[in-house]
Amino acid sequence: MTTPQHFRVAVLGSGFGGLGMAAQLVRAGEDSFAVFEKADAVGGVWRDNTYPGAACDTQAHVYNYTFFPHLRVSKMFAGQDEMLGYQQQLRDAFGIEKHMHYNAEIVSARWNEAEAHWLITLRSGEQYTADFFIPAWGQLNSSKIPDWKGRENFKGEQFHSAHWRHDVDLTGKKVISIGSAASAVQYVPFVAEEAAQLEVFQRSANFILPRDQIEFTEAQLDTFEQNPETFEESRRGIHELREAGFERTRSNTDGQAEGAKESIAYLHSVIEDPELREKLTPTYEFGCKRILRTSAYYPTFLRDNVELVTEGISHFTENGIVTADGVEHEADVIIYATGFHSQNFQGDLEIIGRDGISLAERWGTEDAEAFVGLAVDGFPNMFLMYGPNTNLNHNSVVTMLEIQQAYVKDVLAKTADIEKVSVDVRRDRLDAFNEALQAEMNGSAFSSDCSSWYKNSKGKVINNWSGTVEEYRDWAREFNAEDYTVKSAVLVEA
Repeated sequence: MTTPQHFRVAVLGSGFGGLGMAAQLVRAGEDSFAVFEKADAVGGVWRDNTYPGAACDTQAHVYNYTFFPHLRVSKMFAGQDEMLGYQQQLRDAFGIEKHMHYNAEIVSARWNEAEAHWLITLRSGEQYTADFFIPAWGQLNSSKIPDWKGRENFKGEQFHSAHWRHDVDLTGKKVISIGSAASAVQYVPFVAEEAAQLEVFQRSANFILPRDQIEFTEAQLDTFEQNPETFEESRRGIHELREAGFERTRSNTDGQAEGAKESIAYLHSVIEDPELREKLTPTYEFGCKRILRTSAYYPTFLRDNVELVTEGISHFTENGIVTADGVEHEADVIIYATGFHSQNFQGDLEIIGRDGISLAERWGTEDAEAFVGLAVDGFPNMFLMYGPNTNLNHNSVVTMLEIQQAYVKDVLAKTADIEKVSVDVRRDRLDAFNEALQAEMNGSAFSSDCSSWYKNSKGKVINNWSGTVEEYRDWAREFNAEDYTVKSAVLVEA
């Protein structure tokens, strides 16, 4: 039997989290690592989401790594092509390609206590071992379509926005778009220009702020490239502005009231019809759901060929959808902007930790938790990128990822001299961290009364961080061995 190839570090995924971790390993002088990617190219969600208008709704100057600034990004809210291009540049600049394993979906990771390493099995049956396992699977990579009655009967084309059918010509077609959140507000204006008729099905209205796009001139880009400090000055300014904006996500604050007022004022400035205004006005607390940024969505409803539908869906037919009021809405194409399985972090991947306990058993169906969003007790030498309670509603997730990557680098550096090291977070430290986090959530709009992908069915927020980025940095500034049980399997054997 062939001995599996061994690495010090195995990284799952090559989106922003996985590629950033790989680049950080290169910067630390670590060469024994592999990045396992289930697709045939890097990029994660920016590779997969190619719908018309796909773009980042966080300013590009903070949506990149400080150690690899995106100096020539053409606009402040960059499109999918530039987001993917940045990741490809990151891969090339740090020589990550030689560490890549494409079409290599990890289906199982099992902790070996005696050897203090992870046995990793791919769908192909190939196996590898690694001292440390870094899942960077993201939170929005598994698309979700509700199981509406009769959906299989629809005879037209249907697809999720995350798997856009570019071969389907929408010109002159009757199109239904189900959903009105982050993806929909970006592609709906483009679909409206092609379709003969577009009906947008909305379950609940969203708070929307204008994008206020900035396109950089060649002279500005030259300045950023020739004097990167000007770019860093822009980054710092945006970061500080968005950190201050975190107050808007705290319940009953002046900031929250200001944010809601600004959003409603923008709605009223575009939509004059009182009935349509009412349909587009959120009825929940500002910040409870993701706050959207677009300047093109509201004007779309001023077009003659676009209608907003707020009745619930009863069932599908061969020709379209029947809503709760009994009206049949005919369609040639149905597009789903119905979100993702955001709380099933590990997907179908089987992760078996100490004593044969699976991560699915440890977490249950919807109670994912981790120490500082990084470590789970009973799963030694496993550190998550973008894990539970590390999502944001006010600033750049890439900044959070960079903090997490620095933490992992610190773990690797401080345990490098221990043969067959096992680093397992203490349950009491994890519990104390999560108790403090959830207590902080009590004053957050994330916990208020609305349905959002931030919360599980019991109302517990398991996706979002409870504070600012800098507060998270304080928690995850460095690896503290006192938070963990650190031991050597060699000493155990002896």
